[in-house]
Amino acid sequence: MSERNSSEVTKTIAQTALFAALCYVGFQFLRIDIPVGDSKTAFHLGNAFCVLAALLLGGVKGGLAGAIGMTIADLTSGYVTSAPQTFIMKFLIGVFVGLVAHKAGHLNEKTTAADKIKWSALGAAAGMAFNVVVDPVMSYLRKRYLLGLDEKIANIVVKWSAMTTLVNAVLAVIVAVILYNSLAPVLRKAGFLQSTESRTEMKPEDK
Repeated sequence: MSERNSSEVTKTIAQTALFAALCYVGFQFLRIDIPVGDSKTAFHLGNAFCVLAALLLGGVKGGLAGAIGMTIADLTSGYVTSAPQTFIMKFLIGVFVGLVAHKAGHLNEKTTAADKIKWSALGAAAGMAFNVVVDPVMSYLRKRYLLGLDEKIANIVVKWSAMTTLVNAVLAVIVAVILYNSLAPVLRKAGFLQSTESRTEMKPEDK
């Protein structure tokens, strides 16, 4: 492995670890639990940092950061049975954000503030729309068939979960878009986002 490749790997690990930690904090410490019978759901800002990671680092790295950070948060905060679902969902949130913001919108190549806001918002909304639709379905199947909850109880729990999921999604889009458009220019200037630049933006000698 060349020195340059080694440096890129180190940067990728550091970036992913940093945002995993932010996702952990967003759920572990910026959370309001809502008891629902013997279960619970929560309002939190973990998804906001998951989306932010995908906007700044790209879909796969951002999704991995969200998956790792939020899963660890589940395992250490009384949401242990949700951990496998969390890992899958947060990773896919990142992938969806990346597909829209970076693959479709080429967010890193935008030069105007309006375009950056537009594509960061569309990417964030895509990731959260996916979560709002799929997460309640997965939650119902997990609670009903894996945990064996009564159908009526499972329906009540999932209805509350769907409500918090929707509120969390709206918060995530707003917070992530504001943070992205505030932080991205500074982080890019500092070289933190260098590895997320597209190949077409690199100088010929860097290819």
